Amino acid sequence: MSVFESIFKFYLDGFRSMTVGRKLWALIIIKLIIIFAVLKLFFFPDFIKSRCDTESECADHVRNELLDSNRNY
Repeated sequence: MSVFESIFKFYLDGFRSMTVGRKLWALIIIKLIIIFAVLKLFFFPDFIKSRCDTESECADHVRNELLDSNRNY
């Protein structure tokens, strides 16, 4: 048995024997999902869709923004 297999089995057995830990991990995962969903909705709106109607306009907008930011440096 390799070192990686023994480490994997060690952690697998540890997670299987958890009682309170499972509930805590479930709570952590639920909180992370909620946090990232809220962050995406409120702090990272889709600016490109709001400024462009077609895909070609979106591509032109992104290209222009990249070129303009390059000129500033």
